[in-house]
Amino acid sequence: MSLPAQALTPELSVAPQLDPSAMAAAAAAGFRSVINNRPDFEGGPEQPTAAQMEAAALAAGLAYAYLPVNGAYQSPEEIAQFKQLLERLPKPVLAFCRSGARSTKLFMAATAP
Repeated sequence: MSLPAQALTPELSVAPQLDPSAMAAAAAAGFRSVINNRPDFEGGPEQPTAAQMEAAALAAGLAYAYLPVNGAYQSPEEIAQFKQLLERLPKPVLAFCRSGARSTKLFMAATAP
């Protein structure tokens, strides 16, 4: 499977919604951690759940974090949590949401001067 990741920095890439099989591809691509920023069932019942994604990530040897945030608004608390995840998770990190834009916005806000 081709991994649709876009590098924002050498330590963080973002991607649109992934499925559980993408976790093995992420590990093969060199990622060490995954952050899921998409709330369960936001895309309907066919969207993989956070529990399914976590099980696949752990099976692939990846660290996993679930930080579901709204696509239209990320609170200061959520931005701070994302920053903490970036500081503590093994790198490189792959963050995903519906399109990758939400994860990108979180990164930009978390690393703003």
